[in-house]
Amino acid sequence: MAADAKNKDGLIIKDGVTGDSLIGDVINRSPEAKRIVEKYFGNGCFTCPGIKVETLAFGAMMHNVDPARLINEINGAEVKNEG
Repeated sequence: MAADAKNKDGLIIKDGVTGDSLIGDVINRSPEAKRIVEKYFGNGCFTCPGIKVETLAFGAMMHNVDPARLINEINGAEVKNEG
């Protein structure tokens, strides 16, 4: 397995999950990604129309969450589920 790439901020980049990824796209990736987003943002995101246009970085800012922690946890869960 190839090593995960990291961007200039030290965030793991895997299959396009970055701070610019749309929340709606991320929660549809896997049940684990949805669980992690719910953990940090609450379940209100799942019915909010903003998930179609708001990014993980924006959601993190709105919920006072470190975006690096959120993104790394999502990517780490996906790597673990692949292995």
